[in-house]
Amino acid sequence: MEKTVSLAAELRSAWIDQAQRSPYISFGLAGAVLVILALIIASVVSAVSGGNTINLRHALLGGTAGFLATSLGAFLGLSMKAISVRRQDSMLGFAAGMMLAAAAFSLILPGIAAAEDILGNSMAAAATVAIGLGLGVVLMLGLDYFTPHHHEISGHHGPAFDRISRVWLFVLAITLHNIPEGMAIGVGFAAGDMPVGLSIASAIAIQDIPEGLAVALALRTTGLSAMRSALVAAATGLMEPLGALIGIGMSSAFAVAYPVSMGLAAGAMIFVVSHEVIPETHRNGHQTSATIGLMVGFGVMMFLDTALG
Repeated sequence: MEKTVSLAAELRSAWIDQAQRSPYISFGLAGAVLVILALIIASVVSAVSGGNTINLRHALLGGTAGFLATSLGAFLGLSMKAISVRRQDSMLGFAAGMMLAAAAFSLILPGIAAAEDILGNSMAAAATVAIGLGLGVVLMLGLDYFTPHHHEISGHHGPAFDRISRVWLFVLAITLHNIPEGMAIGVGFAAGDMPVGLSIASAIAIQDIPEGLAVALALRTTGLSAMRSALVAAATGLMEPLGALIGIGMSSAFAVAYPVSMGLAAGAMIFVVSHEVIPETHRNGHQTSATIGLMVGFGVMMFLDTALG
């Protein structure tokens, strides 16, 4: 118990020190979290009292699909000792391409169209979604700043916290970026547009399978059993239903919040692809395989988005 308390106290001290170094980022992140929580409460109340439970249910089902895909990848690790790094990088590149296409064709363009219907001006519509993009980046920068995690090339990021191993920092990074993925799913289902919601949820679920497998295999190196590694890897996907609830909460509060939220979800997804996924696929010298996978994934998602509506 003393070790647990000491661990929590050390983490709290690291967060306080990080906040004192950058108070503006701290206040910005705290404000964004408070606004998001208020919007979640408002959306749940609105859904329950106004009969809008269908969209809320679809968003939660979409987030749950992401969790199940992560779990599938995690438990696939029970049947294999390893997966070739080249194949893993190609799969992640494919998923990154699908996420980029989903951000462009399922979030940004529909967001601009929705904002133009509300505001009646194309420039104002583009500016509205651009503001959302910026908010998504700011939110992810804040989370990135306050969550201890590890990148293979650039090393440790976030608060100085030496008692967490590099593997567990990698798990934290995966958990962190599952939140905006869930947000994107929630925003996609917020207006009741099934083609948009399904295309985003499909892209993210496909990406979650190799991700869950990678986390499960990485955790084995810490001494965890194969079953425990799979269970922990699967648990990282629980952030996606939570993120879906956040996403639908942000976009359901008032009319213009919908295009802003679509921009925010797109900005968060693009940030994750650029900041987490692409560097991970390039660090082993498999840039060509990863890039080909990205282009194929982008093309497949673009085709699916067009075919679905």
